[in-house]
Amino acid sequence: MLPTPPPPTLRLDIDRDALAANWRTLNDLSGTARAGAAVKADCYGLGVARCVPTLRDAGARDFFVAHWSEVGAMLDHVPASQVAVLHGANSADEVSYALATGALPVINSLHQARLWTAAGGKACHVMIDSGIHRLGIDPSELDDPALAGLDIQVLMSHLACADENSAMNAAQLTVFKDMQNALGAQSLSLANSAGIALGTDYAFDLTRPGLALYGGIPRAELAGRIRQVAFPRAALIQVRDLKEGDTVGYNGEFTASGPMRVGTVSLGYADGFLRSWGGKGNALNSEGRALPLLGKVSMDMVVVDLANAPDLKTGDWVDVPYDLPKASKRSGLSQYELLTILGQRFAR
Repeated sequence: MLPTPPPPTLRLDIDRDALAANWRTLNDLSGTARAGAAVKADCYGLGVARCVPTLRDAGARDFFVAHWSEVGAMLDHVPASQVAVLHGANSADEVSYALATGALPVINSLHQARLWTAAGGKACHVMIDSGIHRLGIDPSELDDPALAGLDIQVLMSHLACADENSAMNAAQLTVFKDMQNALGAQSLSLANSAGIALGTDYAFDLTRPGLALYGGIPRAELAGRIRQVAFPRAALIQVRDLKEGDTVGYNGEFTASGPMRVGTVSLGYADGFLRSWGGKGNALNSEGRALPLLGKVSMDMVVVDLANAPDLKTGDWVDVPYDLPKASKRSGLSQYELLTILGQRFAR
């Protein structure tokens, strides 16, 4: 038997209190509606095993994943009847899995509706396309007999531009209101995180926050209300002194103008710290002291200037600034990308 490996040199600290507080805030902002939780992509990269129990204990009862492969991990923490799969069931295998587990498909097409009904499927959700044109039943199809026998728990749609002050928001709201009584659903759901910030007109019976649960701020109305949840940290794996003229990293993009002390950090683009961070100023810090990046981001390493922290040594930890709106502006990545690309080498 292999011995237990040494501790990782990457760590992702997750503030569960902040996660719970964010859900409660979004639930309050939903007015009379209840807030669910989008937990797809392993809770946006932060981990189902850590986040779902926290969200459940905070009060969430409606959970949304994208793939059937995500259902199993959910069932360790919540009943299958509280788990919905946004991609629906497009094959006999997926329908069989849904029936065996009890997780609910989100029916997105007449094809899916026919498969579900033919297999004896009962409870489900239905997605209507109100204008985003990704998944969803077209409003012109609502009279199709394939939909008549469905036991629809939640009738939902999805906003395309909720993070912007776009006329499309009101247009989609109108479309959804016009269709809300079409299929006799028990509950209605339209708003995501940004949609919640648009006001209670968009809330209906159930909201589906995702990004804001994990510290993202898709609209200014949520600033000051949503707390940071994810805090990446990385260890220094070497400290060295450079002399004038020494270059750093691939292609020698940085050249030392004089003697300087630098540190190599166990963090790279394989961990989700992409090359777009290069040249973006102080991308790492130690106890609030800026550590500018030097040269290109490598797959497993970055090099930082230790002028502001000359006391740091091999094995010490540094922080990756991950306030999501600020990190998005600095890196050019969306807040969604910043979360979901964090690699599996982080100890969570």
